[in-house]
Amino acid sequence: MTIKLENVGIAVRDIEATISFFTDLGLTVLGRDEISGEWADTAVGLDGNHAKIAVLQTPDGQGQLELFEYIRPEAIETEPTLPNEIGMHRVAFSVDDIDESLVIAARHGCHPLRGVANYQDVYKLSYVRGPSGIIVMLAQDLTKS
Repeated sequence: MTIKLENVGIAVRDIEATISFFTDLGLTVLGRDEISGEWADTAVGLDGNHAKIAVLQTPDGQGQLELFEYIRPEAIETEPTLPNEIGMHRVAFSVDDIDESLVIAARHGCHPLRGVANYQDVYKLSYVRGPSGIIVMLAQDLTKS
């Protein structure tokens, strides 16, 4: 049996703001749609499922995010995830310049949870609280600088 990771799906509060954040970081929009109907109800397990979706791809073509903004049923607000909570933890990206990436994130009102760490002079990394409370890890490989 072959298995391949297709994407990571994330329900968001505001799909336009989230697309803007991730495209400014360098991802590109592959497609957008609205989904609904019996097939969507069955696949997702929600009656009356209706959502705006967008698929974004990393510049290397290897990673994809699928964003969902629910129209029906109404989205359920939760507290922002903490790094040690069980469940979806974070989305991680390698970046060429973490400082530039943090400036881009800040333009969207998204800031590090604490700061920028240096892991054994191999990586500089930071967890950023992104749109809809998504934790986004940005990591710069210092061995490639």
